[in-house]
Amino acid sequence: MEPFKKVKSIITPLDQVNVDTDQIVPKQFLKLVHKSGFGKFLFYNWRYDKNENIKSDFVLNDSKYDNSKILVTGDNFGCGSSREHAVWALLDYGFSVIIAPSFADIFFSNCFKNGFLPISLDQKIVEKLQQELDIIEVDLETQTIKTSSEEISFKIDPYKKKILLEGLDDIAQTLQFEDKISKFERESKVPSVL
Repeated sequence: MEPFKKVKSIITPLDQVNVDTDQIVPKQFLKLVHKSGFGKFLFYNWRYDKNENIKSDFVLNDSKYDNSKILVTGDNFGCGSSREHAVWALLDYGFSVIIAPSFADIFFSNCFKNGFLPISLDQKIVEKLQQELDIIEVDLETQTIKTSSEEISFKIDPYKKKILLEGLDDIAQTLQFEDKISKFERESKVPSVL
């Protein structure tokens, strides 16, 4: 996992509430065995019609958002099933930050496990950000979002901030204790049951 510092980007406004994980990446695309390759299926049923033609009225199909790294969306994002593929699809598509009034708990947790920054902000601030046309900067170290007109502070659990800043996934976090684990294993030789 890469360390997370700052992101400068235009935002992609997705004015939807209760976006569930099946809308983020539909179940028929969960067959891949790697974390990559899911971006092309992100919001698939919203991006394409039943004949797989691009829907011109969906925000991700607007070329002005092609290089956006920040998704700003509605309340209760990531609800539904606990599939980690939803975060993988967002990352693989190119997003690295998502801002919403609230997130489903498991989705929120999966974000940090994959180096993706979810930020919860007040509904009015989210609505204002969805109207922002200029590049904004999200700085994890200072916990601020800088727009063309203001600086917005956000809260984050100190440990979650640390794992993002240091790029630590679950395995890397465990390996920080490798010396203690090895010492424990040496000192507590458990007799074999065989």
